[in-house]
Amino acid sequence: MKNAIVITLCAASLTLFAIPTNADVRNNERIEISLSVFVPCAAGGVGEIVDLSGSIHALLTFTINGNNVSGVMHFQPQGISGTGETTGLKYQATGVTSTNFKMSLQDGETNRTFINRFDIIGQGPNDNFRVHETAHIAFNPDGTVNVNFDDFGVECK
Repeated sequence: MKNAIVITLCAASLTLFAIPTNADVRNNERIEISLSVFVPCAAGGVGEIVDLSGSIHALLTFTINGNNVSGVMHFQPQGISGTGETTGLKYQATGVTSTNFKMSLQDGETNRTFINRFDIIGQGPNDNFRVHETAHIAFNPDGTVNVNFDDFGVECK
């Protein structure tokens, strides 16, 4: 998560030099992906690796307004599906990963909310793998960082 925070702050900082004040920078695209995910509830609870592919919708926005930079990063699977390596069963990936932030250009105070809902849905009962988390992160001007998890869980259903 530290790398994502650094990337967010670097991207926001770069926009300061390239974008006029009060401008909205938007990147809206589809990204093709392939990944393998271990689904612990698959194959009767033994688990198996599921090979997934498809596209992710990615929306990135940054806005500079006065002494503040704010932005949203939103990623959502679209048509991602795959097959279990052991059972050959079909799976579908659903969910959303989203983060928004606001940063002061005067004192560096930054607030960020991170939401992740990642589901690998199988064909049968009890082989759906679900990850859900919500975190609020504050970078204070004195250098301290506060993280509060409102929700975190991993479950098989």
